[in-house]
Amino acid sequence: MAAVGGQQLAGELAPVPPRVRTGAIRRFPYWRWIILILAGLYFALPLYAGFRFAGISSFPSVASQEGFSAAFTLSMQLAAITTVLTLVLMVPTVIWVHLRLPKVRRIMETITILPIVIPPVVLILGVLEVSPAQLKASANLLALLYVVLAMPFAYRALDAGLRALDLKTLVEASNSLGGGMGTTLWRIILPNLRTALLSATVLTVALVLGEFTMASLDQYQTFPVWIVAFDQTSGPISVAASLAALIVTWIVLMLISMIGGRGGRGGRGAGATLFSVARREPPGGS
Repeated sequence: MAAVGGQQLAGELAPVPPRVRTGAIRRFPYWRWIILILAGLYFALPLYAGFRFAGISSFPSVASQEGFSAAFTLSMQLAAITTVLTLVLMVPTVIWVHLRLPKVRRIMETITILPIVIPPVVLILGVLEVSPAQLKASANLLALLYVVLAMPFAYRALDAGLRALDLKTLVEASNSLGGGMGTTLWRIILPNLRTALLSATVLTVALVLGEFTMASLDQYQTFPVWIVAFDQTSGPISVAASLAALIVTWIVLMLISMIGGRGGRGGRGAGATLFSVARREPPGGS
């Protein structure tokens, strides 16, 4: 009897599961799909119109047009130089601000937003006014200007990557295991910033391949300048070149996203890298 009474008391005290309302139906977020469809149409309709205007036959003849190879090569060279300079300047700067000067982060955000606020026309005219003749005669002047334009995008991509890391803890752990600042940067921080570095690279390359104002005022025929100049003689081929450049950019973005995703899933974590530093680096090494 006592056992039966205990079971009854336990059953009465047991928590009752909440009742599910059979009449309540989960509403489907139709408004999200409506926004996505409208945004897709907004971007897809101009592309479709450009494709119909250019025609399929215009795409194979783009690469054989006069001036295409020189303009495309110049744009790729500028993209490579700009990307290297941007990463070399911004990566140590952002890491140092996060690690040693966290109070200056707001000031850096304000400074890096200035190239977006200042019009490119004002920037290029001011630079051409004060630059020496040797620098004006070189296309490297455009690369230096593109570094300034890419600074807001690269800084925010790297800043977002560093915010996701416990940077101070990683650096202190690496130092306690005998790794110097160079080892910590190369083996600890940069592998964990792979996605942020790829994002900064993509944004910089896309900016260089699409910039027109500075290159035209500096009288250099980059790929966008060539497209606009060629539009005066053959509109369909110019539109086909624009669409081809856009498609190539999308493919590069997808490839970099795939590389970054595989690196994040299959790459070694910070713990494994710190263990590697502890095995390979003697105390006090750099």
